Amino acid sequence: MATAAKKPTDQAELFSASTAKEIQAILWKAADKLRGSIDAAQYKEFVLGLIFLKYVSDAFDERRSELATELADDGITEERMDDFLEDRDEYTGAHVFWVPETARWSWIAANAKSQGVGKLLDEAMDAVMAENASLKGVLPKIFNRDNIDQKRLAELVDLISDARFGGTEDKPAQDVLGEVYEYFLGNFARAEGKRGGEFYTPRSVVQLIVEILEPYEGRVYDPACGSGGMFVQAAKFIEAHEGRSHKADISVYGQELNERTWRLAKMNLAIHGIDGNLAPRWGDTFAEDKHPDLKANFVMANPPFNIKDWARDEGDPRWKFGVPPRNNANYAWLQHMISKLGEKGAAGIVLANGSMNSQSSGEDEIRQAMVEADLVACMVALPPQLFRTTSIPACLWFLSKDKTPQGVKRLDDRRGSILFIDAREMGVVDRTERSFTEAELAKIAGTYHAWRGTASARREGLAYQDDPGFCFSAKLETVRENGYVLTPARYVGSVEAEEEDAEAVAARTASLAAELFDLFGKSAELEKTIRDQLGRFDV
Repeated sequence: MATAAKKPTDQAELFSASTAKEIQAILWKAADKLRGSIDAAQYKEFVLGLIFLKYVSDAFDERRSELATELADDGITEERMDDFLEDRDEYTGAHVFWVPETARWSWIAANAKSQGVGKLLDEAMDAVMAENASLKGVLPKIFNRDNIDQKRLAELVDLISDARFGGTEDKPAQDVLGEVYEYFLGNFARAEGKRGGEFYTPRSVVQLIVEILEPYEGRVYDPACGSGGMFVQAAKFIEAHEGRSHKADISVYGQELNERTWRLAKMNLAIHGIDGNLAPRWGDTFAEDKHPDLKANFVMANPPFNIKDWARDEGDPRWKFGVPPRNNANYAWLQHMISKLGEKGAAGIVLANGSMNSQSSGEDEIRQAMVEADLVACMVALPPQLFRTTSIPACLWFLSKDKTPQGVKRLDDRRGSILFIDAREMGVVDRTERSFTEAELAKIAGTYHAWRGTASARREGLAYQDDPGFCFSAKLETVRENGYVLTPARYVGSVEAEEEDAEAVAARTASLAAELFDLFGKSAELEKTIRDQLGRFDV
C-alpha cells in the first residue's frame, strides 16, 4: 500500500521549480502569509519593494562579476581589483543602480538573524535611495514596524534569496524578475477587485493597444500611467520586433495621481530597464499637468472611467472641442490626450462604452466636433469580463492627428474615414476572467494595419476588406447620418440587433425612476388636497 508523501516546504518546492511560473506561484503563496499582519493598502508595496531590492542587488552583482572578468583579462592584480570593483561610475555607466554594501541582498541575508531583518531592510531602502537620485522617495520603508511578523518576513527573505532568478541567453535575469513583478501586480489587482483597476490594466488589452499603434520610436505618454504597464509592453514590442538594443528608441513620459501607485510604476520601469520620466512627484493630470510642453508621438492610456469629481476649469485651453461636463471626465481625458499629440501623433485609449454614444451634458457635441476634425481613426468594442476590476463595458478609441499617406510611409489615405471593429464575441474565459488569444490580437491589429496600409501589413500581404459582423470602414457622411454615434455594432452589420449599452440602460432607468418618484410625490400632494377639501364637508 502506498503512503502519502510528505508535503514539501516552500523552500523545497522552490528548489524543484523549473519554470518562472512555478517560482511566481510559490513566492506568491509565501508572501501571502504576511497578508494578515500588514495593512491591505501597503501589502503590495511591501512585497514588490522586496522584489525590487532583490532585482537591483542582483543586477549590481551581475555587473560586478562582469567587471571582475574584464579586469582579470586586462591583467589587473587582485590587490588593485577591489578599488575598481567599488568604482561607482563602472556601474552607473552601464545603467546599473549603485547599491551600497549594506543594501546588497547577500549582506542582508547574512546578517538578518543577528541584526533584525526589518531594520536591515528599512536601512537598505534608505541607502539605495540616497545613492540613486531617480529613486528618491520611491522605495517603501515599512519593514521594521510592530505590526510586521518579523519571523515570517525573515522566511520570505530566505525564499527570495533562494529563488532561481538567474538568466539564460534566451531570457536574462532582468526579464525573469520583470515577469515576477508583473505576476504579482496582476495578482494584487485581482485580490483588490475594483480598486485594483487603479494601477493595473489587463495585459491583453495593453498588448492590443501597443500592437495597433506600433510605437517603434519617439515619445510615449500615459497621463494615467498606473503601475506603468503601457510602457513595459511598448518596450517588449520593440524588443520583439527590433531587438533589445532598440528599447532606448522610445522616451517615456507619465503621470500618476496616487502616491503608492506612482512608486510601483517607478520600480516597474526600473526592473524592466526603462528610463522613464514620471515626474518628480505624483499629481492630478487635470489640476497640475506635470509635462505641460510635451508633444508625444504616441499616447496610450487607461484612465479611470466616468470620474464625477474632477478638477474642472471651464477656461482650460485643452477643451478645444467643448467643455467636458462636471459629472463625467471621459471627454476631458480624450481632449487632454489630443492636446498632447504631435503633428503626426496617434493615441490608443480605454474608455467606458458610454463615451461612444452619450447624448447628455454636451458630450455628443464634443464627439461631433472631434469627428468633424477627422481625429477619430478607429473604434473597437471590447468583450465583457476583460476587466475583472469593473463590470462597466469598455471600448478602445484610436485617434490620429494625420490620416494622410505620410510621405515615405506610403500609408493608405484614410482622411474622412473611420474603422469600426466589433470584438465583443472574442476572448477566452479562464474562470471569471476573459482575455484575447494571440490569434485574436493578430486579427484585430492586422485588420487595422491592413486598413491603414502600414509597412507590417505590406510585409504580411494583408489587404483590407469589410467583414460583416466584425469590421466596417465608414465615411464621415455615414457617421453623420448616425448622429455621430461611434458604437461599432451600428456600422459593422451584426446579425444580432445592437445590444443596448449597459450604462445607457442604467441612465434611462435612473431617469424613469426619478420621474416615477416625482409622480408619487405629486400624487401624495393631490391626495392631501382632496382630503382637505373633503374635510370641509360632512362626509
